[in-house]
Amino acid sequence: MNDIALSVKNLGKRYQLGAIGRHTLGEEIKHFWLKFHGKDPKEHMGQVGHPSDPSKNIHPEFWALDHINFELKQGEILGVIGGNGAGKSTLLKVLSRITEPTTGEAKIRGRVGSLLEVGTGFHPELTGRENVFMNGTLLGMKRKEVANKFDEIVAFSGVEKFIDTPVKRYSSGMYIRLAFAVAAHLEPEILIVDEVLAVGDANFQKKCLGKMSEVAKDGRTILFVSHNMATLQSLCTQCMVLQKGKCVFGPGNTEEAISFYLSQNRKNAATPLASRTDRKGYGRVHMTDVELRDPVNNTTCTHFISGRPATLRIYYTQQIAGEILDVEFKIDIRTKASALLSVLSNHMSQTIFPEIHGRGYVECTLDKWPFAEGHYLLNLKLESQTLLEDSIEDALILEVEGGDFYGTGRGFPTKNEGVMVAQTWHQAPTPESTA
Repeated sequence: MNDIALSVKNLGKRYQLGAIGRHTLGEEIKHFWLKFHGKDPKEHMGQVGHPSDPSKNIHPEFWALDHINFELKQGEILGVIGGNGAGKSTLLKVLSRITEPTTGEAKIRGRVGSLLEVGTGFHPELTGRENVFMNGTLLGMKRKEVANKFDEIVAFSGVEKFIDTPVKRYSSGMYIRLAFAVAAHLEPEILIVDEVLAVGDANFQKKCLGKMSEVAKDGRTILFVSHNMATLQSLCTQCMVLQKGKCVFGPGNTEEAISFYLSQNRKNAATPLASRTDRKGYGRVHMTDVELRDPVNNTTCTHFISGRPATLRIYYTQQIAGEILDVEFKIDIRTKASALLSVLSNHMSQTIFPEIHGRGYVECTLDKWPFAEGHYLLNLKLESQTLLEDSIEDALILEVEGGDFYGTGRGFPTKNEGVMVAQTWHQAPTPESTA
């Protein structure tokens, strides 16, 4: 058991919807008493407002984590996979001791270094230099120990010129580079990393992944959340899949975990939009269907062809009466492995929908469909005045057939998903060749 770095047993985190600060003293005492005697508050307490009678619930409860169990040995890298709202970030915050669990326990051997989101762990008014030393102090290190690592941290982050500038003036990329450098170099026994590495450029992401591999080889343990399946495959020794706060796979083999997650995506995409219960948002309007159309013949179709005109039609229905103004529809187009390829948006194309009401549809048309042969996942979002009204992950599996995008009779060079770009080439002689 000495090689167990992290042990999680029956870990749960409950939130009350619409009931912030409305616990009674009696509820708090009962909750504490149950935890003290090793009992599960979820099983012994009802909903907020009526602990003994859930049928009289006033404020429903929401379990962001529900009985999570796993162990992680020293030197292992655990990938955590799941859609938005699956509980990934909540799990990392509980393990980082930012959030207290409602049930269960997490036993951690050693210091924990966390890199969760931009803004976590740094004081915006302090300089980069001051934040490095502050983080070292929080990890229990002496100033001399941090000083010995300081030059290496700054060199890795690439923010030498700005190290004495308050971090509130840093770009998000600079912030993440320094934060990761601190977390990786100050030698915590357990390193917890959320999806934030996506903020950095490709070279820095590669650098970070290499550093995390080095950290693991040194016997330290890593928890890593990512939507990038290729990164998970190359880095993680095992993976677990979360769904609606529950662990539905693993921890287990990384390849098998990814296959399981992608199969769940395909199941979701096969469910009609109007029947989807995993949608998120304020809910004043719902997207009820997405339809593929051939704009040349004005007919529906089952797939698109590269290089041909294509239309995506999204139907919507207003659920709650009232004004819904300045509407933006977004379509994320991803590979089967959930890597983002492109985002379509009426706002980005400077098309304004001042308001929507009742029932209707919007259409997005591309003169030449630029995606290569393969299958793609579509995520849909509907926002109004920056408020998220409706969001559906894996709304549709889109099949694309290869076509003559360039008009040359030559298709995309591989069978993998990808994007084709209209391009113009020109050659000019160099001065030496004309001499």
